[in-house]
Amino acid sequence: MNISVKLRLSLMMFLEFFIWSSWYVTMGTFLGSNLMAKDQDISLAFSTQSFGAIIAPFIVGLIADRYFHAQRILGVIHLMGAGLMYVLYTSSDFSGFFPILLLYMILFMPTLALVNSICFHQMENPAKEFSFIRVWGTIGWITAGLLISFLSWDSQVGLREGLLRNTWMMAAISSLVLGVFSFMLPHTAPQARVKGQFKLSEALGLDALGMLKHKNYAVFFVSSILICIPLAFYYQSTSPFLTEIGMENSTGKMAMGQASEVIFMLALPIFFVRFGIKKTLIVAMIAWAVRYAFFALGDANEGVWMLLAGIALHGVCYDFFFVSGQIYTDFHAGTKYKSSAQGLITLATYGIGMLIGFWAAGLISNYYSNDVGEHIWQSIWLIPSGISVLVLLLFTALFKNEQIN
Repeated sequence: MNISVKLRLSLMMFLEFFIWSSWYVTMGTFLGSNLMAKDQDISLAFSTQSFGAIIAPFIVGLIADRYFHAQRILGVIHLMGAGLMYVLYTSSDFSGFFPILLLYMILFMPTLALVNSICFHQMENPAKEFSFIRVWGTIGWITAGLLISFLSWDSQVGLREGLLRNTWMMAAISSLVLGVFSFMLPHTAPQARVKGQFKLSEALGLDALGMLKHKNYAVFFVSSILICIPLAFYYQSTSPFLTEIGMENSTGKMAMGQASEVIFMLALPIFFVRFGIKKTLIVAMIAWAVRYAFFALGDANEGVWMLLAGIALHGVCYDFFFVSGQIYTDFHAGTKYKSSAQGLITLATYGIGMLIGFWAAGLISNYYSNDVGEHIWQSIWLIPSGISVLVLLLFTALFKNEQIN
């Protein structure tokens, strides 16, 4: 892969995750402070990600693998997304906000599989090359979070003035930029051609489900669904949690998680090659359990180090499980259904698992809250910590050592 391709793929990843981070991290706080949404409303808003992820494999399998270049689909989606982000910027109540967000996420979630597919099609050895491209997505996520705190949109003064509304405009502008830039990306031609009689299952990319016949991959697939239940708690509740306990500029501090993600992203190929897929995934699940225990025990005063340590563990939690899982999925997919396979793992993680997780997080947050909206955070965080331990035990018992080349 030449330097021009590397630079274009890196910028694509940077913009893809900058757009997402621009609004996603602070959405829970935005909904509560700007639109006066309740826990159940916030849970419903985050669930749009899961609905989009469930539909994503069908869009990617039907279009990206079959008829059109992936980079062109990516460009069209982000141009449409820019318009929808602007509409969200103008929203004044949750009833008008929710359907637009749902439409946006149905369009956006397939792009997570598309950017991976575009990268993998340019690589000869994804296990060694992908991390160095994907890390720019993490840098994009960090940049958006730091920018929000630098501009004080998430400060106590900024919250009172409703400045978090500006995050949607920032997302609209960056989505417009990526939409245009996508047409300059390397051509990623469709790989799976429809031959002979039309088959609905083939057109929708459901052939990738055949990977579940492999016992190890089936265990990984189920574990991916289950570990995303505690993951949903992190995305939905961390920003409101830090804001409620009085931590200033929480978005910038949450960017520490992505900063650690850069370090562990670069370390992943070494760890992956030396210790293998099983140990890599086990370390990730241990980190999930520890981070939520830190959140349960920490506070904004003497225990602030626990909160910061829990945030910093995000690099291990995310990279060692989800990036490793993308590489593992690509290994089992083969050449013909790379896009469909990435859509399938998107369905398992951001779709089914996190849909259950957002629903559970909403119920539990509401259960452990009082009449004025204050939460018993220790009880809330101990639940995803316990779930992580159970998934770890299940995975360790059933997944066999496997060599990934």
